[in-house]
Amino acid sequence: MRLLKLLSFVLITYSSLSLAGNGKLIGTAGLNQLEGAGGGGIVPWATLSGYDTQDEVSVSAFITQVNLEDYRLNVIGANVSVYDRAEFSVARHVFDLTTIGGEIAQKVYGAKVRLYGDVVYSDWPQISAGLQHKELEDTAVAQLVGSKDTSGTDYYLAATKVHLGAAAGYNLVWNLTGRLTKANQLGLLGFGGPQNEDYELMLEGSVGVLFSRHFAAGIEYRQKPDNLGLGEDDWMDVFITYIPTKRVNFTLAWADLGSIAGATGQKGVYLSVGGQLW
Repeated sequence: MRLLKLLSFVLITYSSLSLAGNGKLIGTAGLNQLEGAGGGGIVPWATLSGYDTQDEVSVSAFITQVNLEDYRLNVIGANVSVYDRAEFSVARHVFDLTTIGGEIAQKVYGAKVRLYGDVVYSDWPQISAGLQHKELEDTAVAQLVGSKDTSGTDYYLAATKVHLGAAAGYNLVWNLTGRLTKANQLGLLGFGGPQNEDYELMLEGSVGVLFSRHFAAGIEYRQKPDNLGLGEDDWMDVFITYIPTKRVNFTLAWADLGSIAGATGQKGVYLSVGGQLW
């Protein structure tokens, strides 16, 4: 929590010193997803992480904490958005096993390219393709539960659209992502297992309403494979986001992550702070 407070202070201070570009509507860059990509909280969107236009580059950073019944996930990351065309990201996960002690850490390296459209102005949704390569730093737990690999790569295709004034006069945003993955619990428990060693197609979605230029709320859902036979559940969250300026955003959510490593009922608070550094 001290890191979260520190990053909040830095981003708020920086936002008072410089103004973001005017090329995109506030809020349309989305947030910072758990694995580092621009998007929602648990789902990557077709949007890129910055407000950069075709001749600009932007840099973002974020920190996220998810407090569950038996675990706590801490994430810190950064991403670069280049010319409103490509995004590159890095994130580090530290998964605290709060009830039994110890932790699991992994790094996630991501890339995304916008293939078509604009989330607001094109008739059809913006389409982007991306990948997330994950490498476990701590492999003992993954090997203990029967995972086949301790590193792996997810591939995804995302479609995102903002409909102006479509929800009782408010702006409506939706996203649909298809992900090819072998990851167990984001990769924190390795990749593949005795139940399945092959890539599976998982669907992920988000729906939100922008009640003003600065407030949004919505829901997300993410399918998960069960390669280990431990009853890995799909994830969902309900979120509210405050975006005071293009330089900083705050997200509070209630997350239901189901069963993790056999521990059921993993629900709790998701809190994230992110923003544009450049």
